[in-house]
Amino acid sequence: MSTEGREHGEHDELRGEGWTRLLAAARRRLERTGGVLDGAIGLTGPSEPERRTVIGITGRYRPEAAKRLAVPLRDLDGYLHDRYGTGLLTALGRLHGPLRDRPAERAGEDACREQALTSARSSRLAGQGWFAAWLERIAADGTLTRLVRRGDAPLLDAAVRVLERLPGDRERLPGHPVGVVPLPVLAEWATGDTKALVPGTPLEQLVLRALAQRGGGGSVVPRERAGRRALWESAGAVADDLASQVLVLNIGAEGDTVVCDWLRDAADFGIPFRLTLHQLATDPVVPAARTIFVCENPAILRAAAGELQDTGAALVCTEGVPSAACHKLLGDAVRAGARLHWRADFDWAGLRITAGAVARHGARPWRMTAADYTAALGRGESTPLAGPPTASPWDPGLARAMEESGSTVMEERLLPALLSDLTRT
Repeated sequence: MSTEGREHGEHDELRGEGWTRLLAAARRRLERTGGVLDGAIGLTGPSEPERRTVIGITGRYRPEAAKRLAVPLRDLDGYLHDRYGTGLLTALGRLHGPLRDRPAERAGEDACREQALTSARSSRLAGQGWFAAWLERIAADGTLTRLVRRGDAPLLDAAVRVLERLPGDRERLPGHPVGVVPLPVLAEWATGDTKALVPGTPLEQLVLRALAQRGGGGSVVPRERAGRRALWESAGAVADDLASQVLVLNIGAEGDTVVCDWLRDAADFGIPFRLTLHQLATDPVVPAARTIFVCENPAILRAAAGELQDTGAALVCTEGVPSAACHKLLGDAVRAGARLHWRADFDWAGLRITAGAVARHGARPWRMTAADYTAALGRGESTPLAGPPTASPWDPGLARAMEESGSTVMEERLLPALLSDLTRT
């Protein structure tokens, strides 16, 4: 008989009912302690074969009524040495494979985690609060540990490279607007793989969590495709320059291009018009209007088109978080001398959108004061505010009033006043 066969036969007893749970408990304990034979293991509600096994190991009688039996690991190790000539560690290895050294694994994981964080903290973005908060969150909530255990720790460095390569307002890729880069190009720059940022990949999730943190909305990534696309576009990255659109009314245009002709015709008839980022990139548009109002909800633009038609002021609708197309159009308008009057819903997201417009485009808040909020609040029922609070730098009292009331006010409630502002005089 081969050595392997003899060893298998010699250990048949250890595969019986009296040994199965006992050896499983021993393996768990030794893996947890790195193989240290200190302490004891126990069996709760032992069966008759288990009771007899424990008596044989310890040499002490245990009554049938015993609810729990304890076995010192050294007694078990000595028993196996006497009976088989091999100790507990060897017997467990022969029965079910080598034991794991969990303390060593944890130490290795900790070292890998720390190495990944140290590398990330060397980024030029490390001094920015949102970046530090992102790293702190993924280290605290188990995300980084899961990456390490899957062998995916390098994804953190890849995410940092993506974030570092996001376009700034002055950067331009040939064939694309200033501050805009297609996702496949961004992925290629950062990782060498054009598909590294396709929806659903771990890298995409990591980067989007950082962008959500940067936008002031915590690290929660929207589940719906539109919300994820908006996050990318807020950072100047677009999955599809045809999908990135902006809704306008009475915007007009200067220039001798097809798109400018379309905008002039739409303005002449007071017809709402959608522009794509692709159109804005390939057929530059300079809005003719010197004063442009910006709202968040399409209902406002629809009402203006129905009631004011071509007699209303120029209006742009962000439809939530402004798209890359929206920023492109309004950025070009501001550079051409236009003045923006910007508003959004009275909720925390609306304050962040407005603050971003003030910082990015020099926009002036439009009916976005504490007085406007308080007056609108009294005109109907409201839903509770949700999400993390934020500031309103242009009117600090607005954020305070919203926090005190805990209520949102959608801009549709201000419709009569907004239409009045939009009426050309």
